[in-house]
Amino acid sequence: MPTQPAAAEDRSAVRALLRLWPYVRPVRVRLFTAAFVAVTASCLGLVIPLVLKWMVDGPIADRDPAGVWLGALYLLLLGLGEALLFGLRRWLVARPLSRVEAEMRADLYRHLQRLPVAFHDRWPSGQLLSRATTDLMLLRMFLAFPLTFLLVNGVTIVVGVIIMLMQDWTLGLVILGPAVPLMVTCVIFEKRYARVARLAQDQVGDLTTVVEESVLGIRVIKGFGRHRSQARAFRELSDTLRGTELRKAGLLATIWGVIVTLPELAIGAALVVGAVQVADGELSAGTLVAFLSTALALRWPIDSIGFLLAMSQEAATATERYFEVMDAEEESQVRARPEAGRPDGIRFDDVTFRYPDAAPGSPPVLAGVTLHIRPGESMALVGATGSGKTTLTALVPRLHELTSGRITLDGVDITRMSRETLRSQVAVAFEEPTLFSATVGENVLMGAGPDAGEEELRRALDVARADFVHALPRGADTQVGEQGLSLSGGQRQRLALARAVVGRPGFLVLDDPLSALDVHTEAAVEAALRRVLADTTALIVAHRPSTVQLADRVALLSGGRIAAVGTHHELLRTNAEYAYLMSGLDRTPREAVEEEEAEAER
Repeated sequence: MPTQPAAAEDRSAVRALLRLWPYVRPVRVRLFTAAFVAVTASCLGLVIPLVLKWMVDGPIADRDPAGVWLGALYLLLLGLGEALLFGLRRWLVARPLSRVEAEMRADLYRHLQRLPVAFHDRWPSGQLLSRATTDLMLLRMFLAFPLTFLLVNGVTIVVGVIIMLMQDWTLGLVILGPAVPLMVTCVIFEKRYARVARLAQDQVGDLTTVVEESVLGIRVIKGFGRHRSQARAFRELSDTLRGTELRKAGLLATIWGVIVTLPELAIGAALVVGAVQVADGELSAGTLVAFLSTALALRWPIDSIGFLLAMSQEAATATERYFEVMDAEEESQVRARPEAGRPDGIRFDDVTFRYPDAAPGSPPVLAGVTLHIRPGESMALVGATGSGKTTLTALVPRLHELTSGRITLDGVDITRMSRETLRSQVAVAFEEPTLFSATVGENVLMGAGPDAGEEELRRALDVARADFVHALPRGADTQVGEQGLSLSGGQRQRLALARAVVGRPGFLVLDDPLSALDVHTEAAVEAALRRVLADTTALIVAHRPSTVQLADRVALLSGGRIAAVGTHHELLRTNAEYAYLMSGLDRTPREAVEEEEAEAER
């Protein structure tokens, strides 16, 4: 995952910010209008010194009270006009920029749903959350203020300098004296601030990850009394972020000091030179007042350069972080219609899989897996921990892509199906069930089509023996809360199983779906599940004999390969590894069979 800024020589803030244009283009008319209004308002402010010049050299010098009042009226109207125009600019940009932010956030969320599981395995959730929240907020602020005022202040400075040169070119040259050192300072500041800004934003993502993990894992933290160590780890990250923010503040304070000090010295020098010229009769008092008023009017545009550049750099790094995610390649989409299938169940043909981020030269998780699950058959998948059972089941709905080989459903290669079509045919239930902050019914019906209703929900809950739902405060309309943590592990697992069977799928993939159930509940769920399995083709990861016996046949996965296939009793008699896995004890296959038969008789 890229979390470090690009090298300064390879990075361009302008190039990064230009990537926002597709989002800005639909609202460009209002933004350009707002910029024009702001430039007009700023230029109105530069007319005020010219009115002051007229008043000093005219009505005030001539002791004309009526002229003074007229000049005051002009100043009042100019001030009101400037204020109204700036207010109009704010109104013009508020709605379209909130729309830009909303569209960018929606695009990011949509893109995250289409990215492969391997991407989400690599990226901490806090980094993704910070890009969807903090970074987009920075971009909206940039489009609302710095983007406009970099243009407005630039035009204001140019127009103001032209006015001052027209008033007196010698004083104008004095004012322009700090221009070169200011530009050099800004270039140096921009490069340094960009690196620190990127580091701070990445650290915010890391901090967000820690907060999210602590909230989701609060039971573990409290159960083991680890709140102090967690608080200490959080404080260390927080102190690191604080140090980075202080570095940002130090850089900003430095450039602010330079930007404020040099123009002030220039204005002071211009005041001295101008006063001498007025005393010598070479310059009118009104001209000096107008010149200094114009110079003072340019203080804000010049003083703001520092934090406008800072906000622009933060926006540029936020843009880079946003597009780091948006540039990630989505799952490939199949547009061609697959050929019609024939009843053939699920076939794994010489399937090999290695995780994309695996170390070079490391052995694959799965190596040459070949397996056929006949139509309407239930196949149990058994293997030691880490043998690749969960990985194999994840390949069927294409949560991961094969390294080589192929998988077919009823004779159709799954890579020739669109993911939408594939996943409408294959239902999954994972060992670690995930529930969403929604009602029980909404969580279960996620596994069904849009037309599913109460009847399908009732049937699925009955299959999963999720009778506890009726005892909840609002039944199936009860909110289960984040991650479903208000429910027990067994309750969550039964709801996940109900979600898998509610759509009556043609293919069912279950990853140890009953591991959290007690013996009596497990027996009841198995009895109901047998009726479902009779109408579907199923692959079931199993660790216990009771779950294995749901299946028609059993496949033993060992060393990334299918080591044996047969019925439960056949493998108990003929395969020592299988007998050992089923017994949990180091005993012979014959002993395992005898004990199994004795238990069956009882």
